[in-house]
Amino acid sequence: MCDKPLTGKVALVTGGSRGLGKAVARRLAESGADVAVNFFRNREAAEHTCAEIRQLGVKAEPVKANVADPQKLDALFYEIEEKFGGLDILIANAASGVIRPAMELEVKHWDWTMNVNARSLLLAAQHALPLMQKRGGGRIVSVSSLGSGRVLDNYTAVGVSKAALEALTRYLAVELAPHGVVVNAVSAGAMDTNALQFFPNRQDILETARRRNPAGRLVTVEDVAEVVVFLCSEASRMIRGQTIVVDGGQSLLI
Repeated sequence: MCDKPLTGKVALVTGGSRGLGKAVARRLAESGADVAVNFFRNREAAEHTCAEIRQLGVKAEPVKANVADPQKLDALFYEIEEKFGGLDILIANAASGVIRPAMELEVKHWDWTMNVNARSLLLAAQHALPLMQKRGGGRIVSVSSLGSGRVLDNYTAVGVSKAALEALTRYLAVELAPHGVVVNAVSAGAMDTNALQFFPNRQDILETARRRNPAGRLVTVEDVAEVVVFLCSEASRMIRGQTIVVDGGQSLLI
């Protein structure tokens, strides 16, 4: 088996400059893919990630866009076509959301969370399809979380948006299959990343996850990145519309 199965492929990782997105971008590059690293505000982090990726012998470019803004997405995919000549892999990783109880959510909180976490996948897939068709097909992987099917404290808006993301993944998997595009999702258990900094009980979440995980440790971004790369490979071609849970078995415990 080729040790770089994604050689010649072009990948876009939204929210790819830090945390899980960075780990995925790097793992794709290690597998031979050129990578467009999307960021929203922190250009320095994106530039640093691209510099690291280029050391692996592939092309990497930072591409700025707020994925919740349809016009910015238009510009993002135009830039990718200009810089890379096409697209084979879309990783819908960018996420945001308001962490509040349901009774304290405002309309603007709901709309922001849904637009970043769910609507962006739909719009990105619409933009990616023609680029992928020109190259004979492609892969789309969305990133979800356990809160899509389980109730977590103050996670209402994000959890519902992730549930919508998983449902959309299934619909896209069926609709895009005739076009040679394979669509799946990954759902990660609790990881020690910057994404948890907005949770007031961050340390409790991590300690509980570590203590109760059957695997004996927390999930890492590298664990999840390995599964994402698998879903982008030919080995996964008959896996469609699935949400692969990467949590060490934690969600099996009630």
